[in-house]
Amino acid sequence: MFRRTVRGMRDLLPDEAEKLRFIERTAREVAKLHGYREVITPLVENYELLSAKVGEENRKRMYVFEDLGGRKVALRPEFTASIARLVAVKMATAPKPIRLFSTGTLYRYDEPQSGRYREFWQANYELFGSSKPEADAEIVSLTNNLMEKIGLHDYHFKIGHIGILRGVLNQEGVAEEQQNSVMQLLDSRDWDEALRVVRDAGGGSEKCLDTLNTLFEIKGKDPNTVTQEIRETVQDYPEALEAVRNLCEITGLLEAGGVETDFVIEAGFARGLEYYTGIIFEVYVPEMNAALAGGGRYDKLIELFGGAKTPATGVAPGPDRMSLALEKQGTIPSISGDERIMVIPVDGKLVGEAFRISLILRKEGFCTEIETMGRSVSNALSDASRRGITYVVIVGPSELKEGKVVLRNMKREEQKIVTIDQAIAELAEAR
Repeated sequence: MFRRTVRGMRDLLPDEAEKLRFIERTAREVAKLHGYREVITPLVENYELLSAKVGEENRKRMYVFEDLGGRKVALRPEFTASIARLVAVKMATAPKPIRLFSTGTLYRYDEPQSGRYREFWQANYELFGSSKPEADAEIVSLTNNLMEKIGLHDYHFKIGHIGILRGVLNQEGVAEEQQNSVMQLLDSRDWDEALRVVRDAGGGSEKCLDTLNTLFEIKGKDPNTVTQEIRETVQDYPEALEAVRNLCEITGLLEAGGVETDFVIEAGFARGLEYYTGIIFEVYVPEMNAALAGGGRYDKLIELFGGAKTPATGVAPGPDRMSLALEKQGTIPSISGDERIMVIPVDGKLVGEAFRISLILRKEGFCTEIETMGRSVSNALSDASRRGITYVVIVGPSELKEGKVVLRNMKREEQKIVTIDQAIAELAEAR
């Protein structure tokens, strides 16, 4: 019974772990290029913090327990609440904008399936302090930059604005609790049930229902055409019109800034998290139905945690799904440009020399293994070939007398006798 992982959890084998870490490293590189500094928050937080505004479906799927002190705590199901707490409590006086990056594991009790696990990895970028459309455009542009850098192609952004839907519902007097239920249903693409909730809430007039029904049908790739259609649909709802104007500003900045990718504007698009107040978006590839990344604007969360009014926007890419997307697209990322080297002593008397040479190579920055199984040279070469070793350094007694070793190129099946310095120069050139 102990031979299997807990359902929804995984062991990552070396190739899988290497691919995941490649995406994580690339996410850090993108963070650095855009001026986002890394923070680390606890895996375990107070339940009240994590459950606030996370959405009813996510609340049901949280790993919740009581610690030995009798406190109700939970494993984090997403990053934003923790980062918002950190900003509200410890960075309240920091100069704005604040750009923060984080990465790690999250936990939700979802039904395991392809690309969805109960323990999963996520990267996270948050920008605090700016209500301007350029902050939202930066987050979308940053996400596009990440997708490009890891080698994905044919991806597209699905974009909406939660202010359009809430603007209609607010004017019609639909309570926030019912609005949240509507957003959950729209996230599941259950439009009929969403309309039923509005109708049953008592605030949904026939005009409201007709407007929502029309919005659910509006989507397209041309931002100007789609936003004009949305504007005409919500012309009697000032708050919704302001949201359309904001969406136009953001898409206009992306176009002016040369962000070249496919956008699909969808008026009835919503995400399950309750804290969104503005633009929302997700990233998809044709090979998968699950989003690779999702984010948007949330301007009220810091206040909820006792901080000052602080507008914010962010995105959370999912390395697990990005890795799966790369696999489905047949893309093999360039995970490491370093050559893999194995040092093989000809006999047991030369093991010490083999260790000395391996240390020299590692100090020069080369990934270097030493043959530790006591194999013969021929068997060690066969093992090196099977495991993808690119160069082998053979330490033999006759060569050592001249201060030299045998350097073998495993790909070309060629070898030569060289000094250590010559070996280092050739290996450096092959990088």
